[in-house]
Amino acid sequence: MLSHVDAIATVATRDIAKAKEFYSNILGLEEEDGGDDCPDVLSYRSGKSRIFVYRSDYAGTNQATAINWDVGVEIKTVVDTLKAKGAVFERYQMEGMRLEDDIHVGEQMKVAWLKDPDGNILSIIGK
Repeated sequence: MLSHVDAIATVATRDIAKAKEFYSNILGLEEEDGGDDCPDVLSYRSGKSRIFVYRSDYAGTNQATAINWDVGVEIKTVVDTLKAKGAVFERYQMEGMRLEDDIHVGEQMKVAWLKDPDGNILSIIGK
């Protein structure tokens, strides 16, 4: 029933202004028009997907990854660019993965995790 409909990632924030700074300036996402109708919600386009960032007192309580971006072989370039813009990447101890700079490398995938200002976990995935 829903297999042909695009899904929208939804992430909570306690501070819309800080979230806008991070998602717009650090991640480089472009805010969609129409935000004036609902000032507590930001809407971004990311490829064919959309991301809603909304104000909530429960922001940052999810301890799992909220959004993934698959950037393929460009992962090192993307991670380096984000780091130059001020992104701070997480380092986890994971069986079967080694750390190369800010990128966790496994046999068949590479991934780098970072958090937004509310502590929501985001990841950059590559090959």
